[in-house]
Amino acid sequence: MTGIYDDPWAYELACSFRDVGAEAGALLGWCAEHRPDAAGPVRTVLELAAGPAEHARELARRGLTATALDLNPAMCAYAAREAGRAGVAVEVVEDDMTAFDLGRRFDLVLTMLDSTSHLMTLDAFVAHLRRVAAHLAPGGLYVIEMSHPRDRLSDDPSVSTGWTVERDGVHASVRWGEPTDLLDPITQIADDHVTMTIEADGATRVIEDVVPYRFWTATELDAAIRLAGGLDVAARYGDFGTGADAVALTDPEAWRMITILRPS
Repeated sequence: MTGIYDDPWAYELACSFRDVGAEAGALLGWCAEHRPDAAGPVRTVLELAAGPAEHARELARRGLTATALDLNPAMCAYAAREAGRAGVAVEVVEDDMTAFDLGRRFDLVLTMLDSTSHLMTLDAFVAHLRRVAAHLAPGGLYVIEMSHPRDRLSDDPSVSTGWTVERDGVHASVRWGEPTDLLDPITQIADDHVTMTIEADGATRVIEDVVPYRFWTATELDAAIRLAGGLDVAARYGDFGTGADAVALTDPEAWRMITILRPS
């Protein structure tokens, strides 16, 4: 049995409810808002824990020089293949988000879809932030998208643990987490049970997995940033939106915790 991260096509399908084009537009909008004029236009982007690298692919399509980094070889192969199919240039690197050294700096670095939940300890998060700081160009931005804290700390979560998607004649139902997947109060880690049922061409396929999830609070993120050094918080948002469409983290409609960091 393979897990959800070992099946990149299924993982991308599960996440296809996302509007990657709109999110990429928001990312570039934040660059316009939070990068100094002297930094010039955004030319390079690095997506970390990129998985299928959808955001890197979309930003490459918009003319950026894109690099995608992930630890899973199946995800890396899929990301490279899909970039080729889309006719865009994305450099794909198989490496650890806590220890990478690419020898160059980027105008924009991204970690999307709560991928920082794979950082299980404070030491790992600090190491990750230090590697990001070492790869940010002057005036660069690091955008971290995490789940909203109320998803784990309240009885009124922002998002559902179950959803359905349809794409290219394929129907899938996804459950990411069950009521019995309790957060360990000491480690703040939960073993999220994932079940994905895919129906296509009259056949049904089921993927089952258990995914360790490390929950991070906003104050813990701030502590990690201070410990890492080299980065300051430029802004926080509760959704992808710029200008008049910006959503505050404290807004009742907020469903993500998006933090924008820049070099100190």
